[in-house]
Amino acid sequence: MEQKQKSIFYTLVSYFFLIIFLLPIFWICLLSLTKIEFNGVIQVFGIPEDQYSPTLASWKGELRSPELYSSITRSLIIAPISTIIALILGLPAAYSLARFKFSFNSNKYILIFFLALRLIPIITVLLTYHYIFNIVNLYDTKIAIIFLQSAFILPFVIIIVRQAFIDIPIELEEAAMVDGANHLRSFLFIAIPLTIPAIVASTLIMFSFAWNEYLIVFALSQFQETLPLYVRSGGLNSGFHFGGLAVRTFITIAIPMSLAILAQRYIVQGLTLGAVKG
Repeated sequence: MEQKQKSIFYTLVSYFFLIIFLLPIFWICLLSLTKIEFNGVIQVFGIPEDQYSPTLASWKGELRSPELYSSITRSLIIAPISTIIALILGLPAAYSLARFKFSFNSNKYILIFFLALRLIPIITVLLTYHYIFNIVNLYDTKIAIIFLQSAFILPFVIIIVRQAFIDIPIELEEAAMVDGANHLRSFLFIAIPLTIPAIVASTLIMFSFAWNEYLIVFALSQFQETLPLYVRSGGLNSGFHFGGLAVRTFITIAIPMSLAILAQRYIVQGLTLGAVKG
């Protein structure tokens, strides 16, 4: 009986947090169906007072905008490339930290360095990079944005996948080396296939951060407007078009959410890998 009560309690708590998570999405969908010309006062949950009339005018207006497709294209270039670069650099680094012991027991210090890199507020280094990229004529280019985004999302793959590599029995790689494989072949054909869930989880986390990044793009570009910056530009001189802003916001969150839903099995496996010992 007590076990059943606990189960009901945890179920109710889960539904409570699910409602909290879904409420903003419902609110965005509701606002995207408001009248496009509405600029008045909004009440609870953003529903216009005495004027709410569902319409697709905001969707039609935004989907006809060439700026929307330009910003989507830039986001689809910058976020995946940043993620791929971070994976190419991060996977060997994670494997090295998991399998090799560096001199002076520096493995933990290297790991702390990568963790600190993620914890540093991005805004504290943007002025320096803005100056550097201006000097080398890379300001307002996708290269500058991709470079900095890759650096700041790199710690995710190192920290998450390193633990997954540690949890792989070393005997598997030793058996492969007895058969003539070297560390590179063990890494490519044994370690990586066995840590696919962790790699997928870290990839989605990195992609989401790169996709939603605002400060880096804002500081290092003038015309390379990605989706988060396009959402910001929804304010007009006459006021805010709440419907248009909601459409832009929904489009911005749709791709990361879709990927997360499709790969949820890998995310759960990857983030819980190594959590239970016994």
